[in-house]
Amino acid sequence: MTGLKLIKRAAPHPLDPLSAEEVVSAANICRAYVAEKGLGAHRFNTITLSEPPKADLLAFERGGKYPTRMASVVMTKPPKSNPIEMELNLEEGSVVSYKTVEGVQVAIIYDDFYEVGESLFKADPHLQDLCKEYGIESMDSVAVDTWPIHPVDDEMGPEHRLFMGLMYWRSSEDDNQYAHPLPWVPILDVESRKVIRIETAWKGPAPVAKLDGNYHHKLLEGKPRTDIKPLDIIQPEGPSFTVDGNLIKWQKWQIRVSFNWREGLVLHNVGYEDEGRLRPIMYRASIAEMAVPYAEAQEPHHRRLAFDLGDVGIGQLTNSLELGCDCLGHIHYFDAVLNNSKGEPYVIKKAICVHEEDAGIIWKHTELRNMHPEVRRGRKLVISFIATVANYEYGFYWYFGQDGAIQHEVKLTGEVSTTLASPEDGNDPRFGTLVLPNVLAAHHQHLFCARLDMAVDDEDGGRGLVVSEVDTVPLPVEENPWHSAFMKRETDLTNEASAARVVDSTKARFWKIKNPAKRHVYSGHAASYKLVPANTQLLLGLPTSTTAERASFATKSLWVTPYDEAERYPGGDYPLQNVKTGGVAQWSKKGRLIAEGNDPVVWHVFGATHLVRPEDFPVMPVETVGFHLKPVSFFKQNPALDLPRTVNTASKLAGSCCGANGQVNGATNRHANGYTNGHSEGIVEE
Repeated sequence: MTGLKLIKRAAPHPLDPLSAEEVVSAANICRAYVAEKGLGAHRFNTITLSEPPKADLLAFERGGKYPTRMASVVMTKPPKSNPIEMELNLEEGSVVSYKTVEGVQVAIIYDDFYEVGESLFKADPHLQDLCKEYGIESMDSVAVDTWPIHPVDDEMGPEHRLFMGLMYWRSSEDDNQYAHPLPWVPILDVESRKVIRIETAWKGPAPVAKLDGNYHHKLLEGKPRTDIKPLDIIQPEGPSFTVDGNLIKWQKWQIRVSFNWREGLVLHNVGYEDEGRLRPIMYRASIAEMAVPYAEAQEPHHRRLAFDLGDVGIGQLTNSLELGCDCLGHIHYFDAVLNNSKGEPYVIKKAICVHEEDAGIIWKHTELRNMHPEVRRGRKLVISFIATVANYEYGFYWYFGQDGAIQHEVKLTGEVSTTLASPEDGNDPRFGTLVLPNVLAAHHQHLFCARLDMAVDDEDGGRGLVVSEVDTVPLPVEENPWHSAFMKRETDLTNEASAARVVDSTKARFWKIKNPAKRHVYSGHAASYKLVPANTQLLLGLPTSTTAERASFATKSLWVTPYDEAERYPGGDYPLQNVKTGGVAQWSKKGRLIAEGNDPVVWHVFGATHLVRPEDFPVMPVETVGFHLKPVSFFKQNPALDLPRTVNTASKLAGSCCGANGQVNGATNRHANGYTNGHSEGIVEE
């Protein structure tokens, strides 16, 4: 395949995402191969970096050779939609492997939503006739959300590529269609490009959802509030972080970022500079899957269970962020390069945002004997992206603190998915909430799974780590004469089959990822990071349900498996319309050892059960879910102890609301004169 090699340029870091140039090269290699082999026309699904094996990457980081630059390509051969997997050597311009995977469906890509899904739904003559009978003359005023099908019926399995349409009417392109659901749910056979079924909950004439529910500023009634004063984020000397390629350095942290169509933002080689060396903390971290099951038992809406990463890919639905709106302050953006169905690259500008935020006080103490306070304000680095999946927005935020802590937070907003309330729903439906007359927003869950390949002070990528479960429990009565003593109980998880665990807030349960080879100088305990979960609900589908079979990863709060290059997605590689998805729940049944030397990977499930409120319509206030990773015996002492003493000279008293005449919030002169803002008079360091 002469002439198809990648044009030589300065070598990217082995973990940098494919450039637009590399996407073009990969597509050309694939086209030449299928033409040479006489394999017929192919359609591109995804083109992405094939990350180097961990051993090769660790060797490179130690000064070894540059890993071969590889790409993974998934294609289809229309009209079929089962995956054809190709592995490419970009340096040689060659195909390493070509494999057809039977019995599964490729993910839905962006082109499928509108060029395939919505356009074919709206072109169906029967649907057009139904809309006219309903009073809708033009299909231009119809919007159809293309949904993957949850295969509760045998005929809905992966043998045929099927999409489900949720239909809406809107009066203009800015009108909120979710206020006007239509009563039909069509089923599209993508291979035949025909609507094969139209379902409805209504036996007779369906009501019309007439009332508007708009949020667009052009359509809102009344004027916006006028009593909000400007609040600006001012950084007169610029940000405290630096960016070199895809490497971010901030306040002793080093974080490498990448981006792909499925997971979106991925963190690599996260470390903290401590006592003169960079100490590894995480080898790789991402949100690897999410499941969104809906509560409805009534047909035809019982088929709603979306895997927003595996079915669709959260990365390809990422927003192009807007300066001064989504992130504030001094911002650095990373663009994302993806591909369309023709194998052509396209760029999502400003896909990832990096900025700093004030974190309030990070520590404080006042010595009461002389009323001397010491206080430090904290700051956090934020790395984030936001994706829109049809009606919903998901903001994914990684926070890094000056105390060595890491937090992940998902912000849920956007719009609730609505349907026309069925005759059985009445005025108080069991499975959702009426947000307008005849408009039902169904209850649902958002269940996320983080894949955390930790490397806590382990230069070997985490091979020597151990995961333990820590509960806080009362001492036995015979050792507890006053019945008030309690202690921690720590249990090492040694086998993946028994490491499937659930949150227990009654025991303040958390999990530790520890390095037995590194001990704290005083505590004697292993250097560790603890995973602190939120008290969130797991999957509500009964164990006998198709929901529980497909989303089995969401039945536990924690899974721990030994590292395996092929085990990347907890809901399986190809979950679309697939009941036998595979994934972490199935892998863990192998019963492999996860004790020291087996390089454990932690999978943490967290999420929200959304019982819809009227206040969630027409657009939903942000709800947050997430988890924390905090150092335990990792640092010698508080790592934020060296923060400088500062006072924010831009802060001012806000008139009478904060007190006057020597008093602050009712404090006496002794506190107001010299202790305002937490600093003693005469020793404030500017």
